[in-house]
Amino acid sequence: MKPSAPYLRRTLTRIYEKLLVRFGRQHWWPGETPFEVMVGAILTQNTAWRNASIAIERLKKADLLNSARLDRVPKSRLAKLIRSSGYFNQKAKRLKSFVRYFQKRYGGSVPQMRRIPLDPLRKELLSLPGIGPETADSILLYSLGKPIFVVDAYTRRILARHSLISWEASYEEIQALFQRNLLTWSPLFNEYHALLVALGKELCRTHPECHLCPLRSIGKLRLETSPAPIA
Repeated sequence: MKPSAPYLRRTLTRIYEKLLVRFGRQHWWPGETPFEVMVGAILTQNTAWRNASIAIERLKKADLLNSARLDRVPKSRLAKLIRSSGYFNQKAKRLKSFVRYFQKRYGGSVPQMRRIPLDPLRKELLSLPGIGPETADSILLYSLGKPIFVVDAYTRRILARHSLISWEASYEEIQALFQRNLLTWSPLFNEYHALLVALGKELCRTHPECHLCPLRSIGKLRLETSPAPIA
């Protein structure tokens, strides 16, 4: 039976409250500027954040964490600098494509980009090479403060184990679950997603430590392995 809307609202609120008590404020995304967050959203694709953060530090030391300078730097040099993030040639190409768009469309100005309404701006981002829903929504939420919920593999795993979604639910279905049942407020979406990531990394792994989970009293648990497990 599909959970009712009141049940979903109540359960999602309880999950947030329990995670906040357990993990505290996450202060995510850890970027010094909105543009750094944009770059980080691309570099962290298919890798752990620590690997992406090493690449970001190398870009800072090379004085390249700037859209105009990234637009001018040779792709081969950029690839070497971001090697720690994995798939570095591919990501260098994606970064070059993104900064070219950012420079041409918005003059490298975050405030100009932020003025565009969420839906058309999301369509723009999704039209760029290598920018999928999770990356686009990370840029929208964490860099630009747009009220959109970011969905990742941790989110899917946690919700599926508590029978709030199926393992086969689409990105859009999972996103809608939050956006229909929570206050549409970017700080809430920001903190909630960061807390789910904290739970996924610390306890809700492929082999979960359910006895330590702050959500152990919420809903049913289905512990079969996710289609895309994260260690």
